Amino acid sequence: MDSSPAGLIDLLGMLELGELLVQEKAIVFRGFNVTPETHGSAADALLPQRLAYVHGNSPRTKVGQNVYTSTEYPPELVISMHNEMSYAHAWPGRLLFYCEHAPTTGGATPIVDGELWLESLDPEVRAAFGGGVRYIQNLHDGYGLGKSWQDTFETGDPSDVEAFLTGTGADWKWRDDGTLWISQLRPATTRHPVTGIEVWFNQADQFHPAGLGDDATALTEVLSSDEIPQSVTFADGSPIPAEYITHIQETGLRLAVDVDWRAGDLLLIDNTLVAHGRRPFTGPRRVLVAMSV
Repeated sequence: MDSSPAGLIDLLGMLELGELLVQEKAIVFRGFNVTPETHGSAADALLPQRLAYVHGNSPRTKVGQNVYTSTEYPPELVISMHNEMSYAHAWPGRLLFYCEHAPTTGGATPIVDGELWLESLDPEVRAAFGGGVRYIQNLHDGYGLGKSWQDTFETGDPSDVEAFLTGTGADWKWRDDGTLWISQLRPATTRHPVTGIEVWFNQADQFHPAGLGDDATALTEVLSSDEIPQSVTFADGSPIPAEYITHIQETGLRLAVDVDWRAGDLLLIDNTLVAHGRRPFTGPRRVLVAMSV
């Protein structure tokens, strides 16, 4: 087999990639010597309809045509398991990760089968989330905690934001200080459009202070609900117990399989069937991500 980016593209031409991805849920392409210069052509072959990260809540930097850095959290932190943008009215069907620089130690991308994650949660927790979850965002106007509405929606025009939110089922309003408040009721699970398999599919733990460490918990004690960048409740507005959040996070990470990175690797995942995260690392880890329908 030709171990070059061109060889990868030839291989993709011989595969029924959609069927293979649904079957395997995640695919690693290794040994094709993908470089920053050839990554674009490989991404075009794997994700011909790349999406912008509009309404994404993670801190990222746009580095190419709808190509972004992976979440820019400090390297010593674990990023818990999640499906990209599962809090939004629409989410990408596929994600493509590319390792430009492998870390010195650690830094794996853990992935977990969403059906297994759902089945492994305590029945009490699954039942509590039966009505769905409500996500709250307070997006500042350029100065404050978390992401601004300009960065979140990749625009400086409020009318663009309003046009995007219209029809999404979200409640939203502009505050006097320029902050954009958004409330969204979303299901806690979803079904794969091809297989019909039900999977755990929400980011309650990443919006809840109990899932974000002691600093986030302390922040909720000094800030009002209108100042916290993001929060989450059950559908009826009642609080989600911290122990539920801990159970969800720990279960997902315990069941996950680590994908260790080598420079030039590509990882393609079905964003409905598989959740992903990040292990702590040292060294110059640089992993890029692109998304598609």
